[in-house]
Amino acid sequence: MSSSIRTLFWDMGGVILTNGWDLQQRTRVLGRLQVDLQAYEAVHARIDHEWERGLINAREFFLQTVLRPNAKLNLTFDLLWPQVCAESRVLHPECLDMLAELKQSGRWRLATLNNESAELNEYRLDAFKLRSLFDYFICSAYVHERKPAPGIYRSAIDISGFGPATALLIDDKEENCAAARAMGMQAIRFESPAQLATALAGVGICLQHT
Repeated sequence: MSSSIRTLFWDMGGVILTNGWDLQQRTRVLGRLQVDLQAYEAVHARIDHEWERGLINAREFFLQTVLRPNAKLNLTFDLLWPQVCAESRVLHPECLDMLAELKQSGRWRLATLNNESAELNEYRLDAFKLRSLFDYFICSAYVHERKPAPGIYRSAIDISGFGPATALLIDDKEENCAAARAMGMQAIRFESPAQLATALAGVGICLQHT
């Protein structure tokens, strides 16, 4: 029932925006800069796990993954970082319309629940004017844990101030939705704006933008 839902937690990459630094984006940017892509990918997952949990900053991440291993290219962080940021786009404008309508209604608390580095998260919130659409932000870099690990959901539930059954996660990855359900939250796996609108209506959250 809609009356049981107090907080809607939204994933960002894959739902509202493109991903922050995915394989296609890495291939475009690093290929353009003549970085050894195979060597980069060999270390990406391990170091990205630290970056997205806020344990290292963006400069250190790219120093370890790009700048130091490719010293002969004479690349700098100040050259690389704007190209990383420029890869972000609005993926589904309809989702922005839904968020604006939900925010205007004032019936639910709206929060993010996403895996992202602090720097990319803050850039994306500002670049796409998302701060006004959410009440607060649960980002992996802020709580030092990534989905689908239980800790990030526990933080989201605790910060919401309500029980897990009152929280609804909207995420494009089934593993993240399954982990949320295991913590007692409700979850909708995002496939498209129209599918999301139908799923929200199924729990009593009816929107004009469908």
